[in-house]
Amino acid sequence: MNKTMIRATKSIAAAATLLAASFLALAAAPLYPDITRANADIEAAQKEAKQTHRRVIIDFGGDWCGDCKVLDINFKKPENEAVLKAHFIVVHVNVGSKGIETNFDVAERFGIPLKKGVPALAVLDSDGKLLYSQKNGEFESMRKMDPQSVNDFLKKWQGTGS
Repeated sequence: MNKTMIRATKSIAAAATLLAASFLALAAAPLYPDITRANADIEAAQKEAKQTHRRVIIDFGGDWCGDCKVLDINFKKPENEAVLKAHFIVVHVNVGSKGIETNFDVAERFGIPLKKGVPALAVLDSDGKLLYSQKNGEFESMRKMDPQSVNDFLKKWQGTGS
């Protein structure tokens, strides 16, 4: 093997290591806050929504949930991130560290049947009125869904300065 190939191989290996480390760091960062923050986070989001004339998406899920992570990845795609920033405030509600174990009262308040699975979303208008809640685990199999479904959902519920 010549020196150029050895250097190229080392560069590829270094890049792969860096990419893997970045992915692991991202994967390790918690998406869902402590379970005790649900009500306070929703209240703060509703206050901000009223001031900014945006809607609130309440995302029920957990860091153990692969479909929840896929939904978040889809939220961060440029076409979705732009819609989210312009029209929504997202609140993550943690339903437990090892499965759906808690915040049933919060989910019930917004019409979310957690037994149907997570992620599960509710949409509120800028005045806190419930506009939509997932009743049938619509995003529960996010890994198998067309990523366009997230954009379709956001555009359907973005409103016009609600």
